[in-house]
Amino acid sequence: MKEVLLTALGVGGATVIGSALGFVFKKISHKFSDIVLAFAAGIMMAAAILGLILPSYDYGYDFLIPFGIDGTTGKLLAMAMVVGGIFAGALCLNLIDKLVPHLHGLVGVDIDGHCCDDKSQVNKVLLFVLAIAIHNLPEGIAAGVGFGTGNTAGALLIAGGIALQNIPEGMVIIAPMLAAGIKPKRTFLCALATGLIEVVGTLIGYFAVSISVAILPFALAFAGGTMLYVVSDEMIPETHSHGAERGATYSLLIGFCVMLLMDVLLA
Repeated sequence: MKEVLLTALGVGGATVIGSALGFVFKKISHKFSDIVLAFAAGIMMAAAILGLILPSYDYGYDFLIPFGIDGTTGKLLAMAMVVGGIFAGALCLNLIDKLVPHLHGLVGVDIDGHCCDDKSQVNKVLLFVLAIAIHNLPEGIAAGVGFGTGNTAGALLIAGGIALQNIPEGMVIIAPMLAAGIKPKRTFLCALATGLIEVVGTLIGYFAVSISVAILPFALAFAGGTMLYVVSDEMIPETHSHGAERGATYSLLIGFCVMLLMDVLLA
């Protein structure tokens, strides 16, 4: 439980660290942001596959054996559970996207702090922050669910990938809020709130799988689906929108390989 609490604070704290950096570096080049975000996308993609989706299949198959379901039938049912969980996670975030705007396309708010409509600038920027906060909840759940496997090293790798993604995300929200005229203190409190939501999500994910081991296979796949959705729908489009596509692609591959290496070394 101590590791979970520290991880929850670390995952949420990464957003706060990014926000603090945002105050220092108020104008960050798109190229730098894209390279860092693409690296984090590679980490998250590998973490979703290695730390959540593959273990989901293994736990699902093991769960069916006591019921006399094994062999090809067990494999197919376990895979069906994994696929169902992945799409459930993706559809959950898809629903969220319909309720709240996409992070990468919201009314022209970008890393330089410019908005396309000055009349409602503050409301649009706050909506931007709200969108990030809502997306942080399933990411936190993914970090917490990872601890349900009992593989602390693997769970920490998953959480590390999410935390790494939160740093540039925290940096991004500062400049638009300051440009909209929001006071620095309130800006920081808003950033802190987005991080706290991720802490809550981590605890929800951990306690959910702790209460019932039966939901672990589906929960792992669900969490993996949410992470893959974020990578494909938010992170990759964002890193390929400002002319740094080639560098972002290689940065993603490097992040993926780093996570592969860490997974092998900590296995």
